[in-house]
Amino acid sequence: MQLEETHYFFREVAQNRVVWASFCSWGMSQGIKIFSGIIKNKRFDFKWLLSTGGMPSAHSAGVSSLATSVGLYAGFNSLVFAITAIFALIIMFDAQGLRRMTGRQAVLLNRIAEDIYLKHEVKQDRLIELIGHTPIEVFMGAVLGILVAILVVSL
Repeated sequence: MQLEETHYFFREVAQNRVVWASFCSWGMSQGIKIFSGIIKNKRFDFKWLLSTGGMPSAHSAGVSSLATSVGLYAGFNSLVFAITAIFALIIMFDAQGLRRMTGRQAVLLNRIAEDIYLKHEVKQDRLIELIGHTPIEVFMGAVLGILVAILVVSL
């Protein structure tokens, strides 16, 4: 790719409202979680910038915004909307199903590790427990994503 083609590529991506809507939805979701964490814990933690889990789901916000934006541009009866909608549903199902169960397993494994550590047998690092979402967190992320997509695409 030549320099001119590269410049054109980045300019096109920067003007793509579907991309902007998806990233804005994800960013707003993470921002809400950071803001609520600051209020709740009276401090800021850099880990919150890229952490998973919590209200609202950034995964759901991003993919629902992607699907909504594609639907607004290409039509809600288009093939590309169908693909992105199914993709969004799979991501949201995974966010609240499989990843949530993994978080529950981490809680149990951490309890087992603490019991072993208290008996001075084995020292183990703690696992991350908040990696999945509740159904309401997924739903609220999807609502946020849809609203941001409508706002960004209609600008």
